[in-house]
Amino acid sequence: MNLPFTLHMGPQHPATHGVLHLHLTLEGEWVTGIAVEIGYMHRCFEKHAQALSFPQIIPYVDRLDYVAPLAGEAAFVLAAERAMGWEGQLPKRIEYLRVLAIELSRVASHLLAIGTYATDLGAVTGFLWAFRDREYILELFEAWMGARLLPNYIWVGGVAFDVPVGFLDRLKEFIPYLRRNLSEIERLLLDNPIFRQRTAKVGVIPLELALAYAASGPVLRGSGLAWDLRRTHPYSVYPELAFEVPVGRGEMGTLGDCWDRTWVRFQEIHESLKIIQQCIEKLEKAYPPGADFNPRGLSDKKIRPKDNLSLYAAVEGPRGEIGFVVETEKNKEVPRRVKARSPSFVHLALLPAVVQGGMWLADVVALVGSLDVVMCEVDR
Repeated sequence: MNLPFTLHMGPQHPATHGVLHLHLTLEGEWVTGIAVEIGYMHRCFEKHAQALSFPQIIPYVDRLDYVAPLAGEAAFVLAAERAMGWEGQLPKRIEYLRVLAIELSRVASHLLAIGTYATDLGAVTGFLWAFRDREYILELFEAWMGARLLPNYIWVGGVAFDVPVGFLDRLKEFIPYLRRNLSEIERLLLDNPIFRQRTAKVGVIPLELALAYAASGPVLRGSGLAWDLRRTHPYSVYPELAFEVPVGRGEMGTLGDCWDRTWVRFQEIHESLKIIQQCIEKLEKAYPPGADFNPRGLSDKKIRPKDNLSLYAAVEGPRGEIGFVVETEKNKEVPRRVKARSPSFVHLALLPAVVQGGMWLADVVALVGSLDVVMCEVDR
């Protein structure tokens, strides 16, 4: 009989996807309990936001989910625009530029998630291939926004600037390139018997449990529910775009396992490419720049809400629902309070419930990797 003992996983460990500390209770290699310790990457974001104007807060938002900062920017800016009564008043070209940026960021984020997950499970080639294609996107961001990771691009009432000349042509070349490479990565991982054995029927999150913990994004959709804020609570121009919401189907025998969550991310990349293609067509034909187009839109106006408000705005980020509670004071440029809603924080809270009943130590690594958490967003 094995006596229980405690194993510290982290806070520095390649399988924790950031500075995360897990206290594992083991009997041999059988994990019977888990306690999650966070706080090593505290950003003080919410305190900073009480001393900054709305435009000044946006660069700080970038540093929460730094893997996909444009989704965070979109959520915070949506809250600010609702406070100002500007929602729905922006030129369509600005909205399509935003969606184009967000979906490119989603693809880059999922490629990082899949690549690092492959490394967690011992597949180094998958990591290299995924990061090769993510690098292509970061180069596109640098050409468009002047920054690879922290763009400060989506502004309250507009965007920083339009796409440069020739950029959409480069983007057209990227789409078929990624589709070809994505097929190779799928064959390397999803069709690989070893990868399937490491992820199928492992880390199962039943739909009832996912709902009880307010899971969202691929974690929730991997458990079988087609809940996507772009469809359930539409914003921007997403209602005008055609795309599907992939959900887990339990093809490996159990719905809501690590394989389902990975499969959903692969399918979401395909759907994002469809959205990007439609955005290109709209930006070229339906909403060209024109001589009077101002990408900054309304952002040159003073952002001072006219009432004391408390509101919430959220968007569908790569990890799930990222949102902000914003409390404003009448005619003040600085919000009274800002509270960030982190999907990564919610998903880490699932770990003790999923491990309840026992799990092999190696499968804990597979489970944590399948959640795709970003610790700066957790600690915020």
